[in-house]
Amino acid sequence: MIHVALVEPEIPPNTGNIARLCAATMTPLHVVGATGFRMDDRMLRRAGLDYWPHVALHRHRDLDRLKAHLPSARFVYLTTKTDRAYTDWQFESDDCLVFGRETRGLPEEVLRANPDRCLTIPVLNPAVRSLNLATSVSIVLYEALRQTRAF
Repeated sequence: MIHVALVEPEIPPNTGNIARLCAATMTPLHVVGATGFRMDDRMLRRAGLDYWPHVALHRHRDLDRLKAHLPSARFVYLTTKTDRAYTDWQFESDDCLVFGRETRGLPEEVLRANPDRCLTIPVLNPAVRSLNLATSVSIVLYEALRQTRAF
């Protein structure tokens, strides 16, 4: 089963929209570390609508705890700091798609330790640094689900 992990998300509506996406695709959602909001935030709940009961939500103190929780998962890190496109990756059914903070992305030490598992979403306009987090999760998650024939 594909998993989605958000490392220290900062913007409640993004996390709410991602939770709704995870509910729709029956994908477990892992929130890692401190968030920039309370998990009972009104904007978070509003973005997730009434789908929260359908979200397999897991909280983890840090990435090490996430890895211990998913010992057989292959962790794939999404970042703007690589040239390898997500479309060049062969996803597997036990992959965990790891996304960083909206403003800073994943920690540099994580990216340096896993250069062979860092992927990006190509952005054609050089004036645009990155896509919205919820949009990015949607793009990569649906490709992973397509490749693993989850639907």
